[in-house]
Amino acid sequence: MKILDKSAITIILDEPMAKEKSSVAEGLPFGPKNYILMGAALASVIIGYVALGAGSITLAPILLVLGYCILFPLGIIWRDRDDGEIEAEGK
Repeated sequence: MKILDKSAITIILDEPMAKEKSSVAEGLPFGPKNYILMGAALASVIIGYVALGAGSITLAPILLVLGYCILFPLGIIWRDRDDGEIEAEGK
């Protein structure tokens, strides 16, 4: 049976955590444009429901469809291109 001192255990335990944190920071799923699009979708949906409550039969459905069918999906799937991705497509 091998006995490790406290510093060796600390090094062993800290090393995988450092790698995990860096991979999470590099692969964040959403960027600023995603949050802007989802915020616009949320605003469109809220205004659409307010307009629906006020009795609008033209503006409300347009805003609700815009928010639910266009802006929310765009906010989820939008991905900014990196410089490396643009150069790879050009080759």
